[in-house]
Amino acid sequence: MREPDEIDGEAEGTVFRDMLMLALLGFVAIAILLLPHVNPKGTTAQADIKPPGNVVIEVRWPDGIDADVDLWTKAPGDIPVGYSNKGGLIFNLLRDDLGSQADPTDLNYEVSYSRGIPPGEYVVNLHLYSNTAGVFPIAVKVNASVKAKPEDSMVPIAETRVDLRQPGEERTAMRFKLDAKGALVPGSVHNLPMPLRSGGKP
Repeated sequence: MREPDEIDGEAEGTVFRDMLMLALLGFVAIAILLLPHVNPKGTTAQADIKPPGNVVIEVRWPDGIDADVDLWTKAPGDIPVGYSNKGGLIFNLLRDDLGSQADPTDLNYEVSYSRGIPPGEYVVNLHLYSNTAGVFPIAVKVNASVKAKPEDSMVPIAETRVDLRQPGEERTAMRFKLDAKGALVPGSVHNLPMPLRSGGKP
C-alpha cells in the first residue's frame, strides 16, 4: 500500500503535466489562428497589365546564340538611345542583352520604351556588337508598337527582319513617322540608313 505522501506527489505530477499540455495546446491553437494574418495573401496579379511607355520597340534574335545585338532608337528632337546611352528625353533602353554573358536564360531580346509620343520621325537601328557563337547571319526581328493613351492597348505599327552579317555592323531596321495623335503617317515607313551610334551624325 502506497503512502499518502507518495499519492500526493503523483497527483501533483499529473496536474503539472496536464497543465503543461493544455498550455502547449493553447499556444498551438493561437499560432494556427494567427498564421493567415502573419503572411496575408497577396493581391492576384492582373493578367491584363499594360506595359509602360507609349512607343515600344522590341528586338529578338534566335535564343541560345551567344551574340550581343544592340538596339538603338531615336525619337524626334532627341538623342540616340542605346547601350552606351540608356536614356534620353523620350526613349529608355530597358534591357541590354549581352548574349550569354551575365544572363541566366537563353532568351535574346532588347526593348526600348518611350515617354510620350512627340510627332515626327522615329529611327530604329541594330548593331552587332559581338558574335562569340560565330553563327552568321544573325536574323533579328524588330517590332514597333504604339499606345496613344494609358488605357489603350498596344497597337503594332511596323515589323521587319534584319540580317546582321559581321561584328560592328550597324543597320537601320526602320524609320517611321507618327502624327500628333500617335498614329502612323501613311507611307512613312522605310529603312534608309541613318547611323545612331555616332550620335545620329553620318
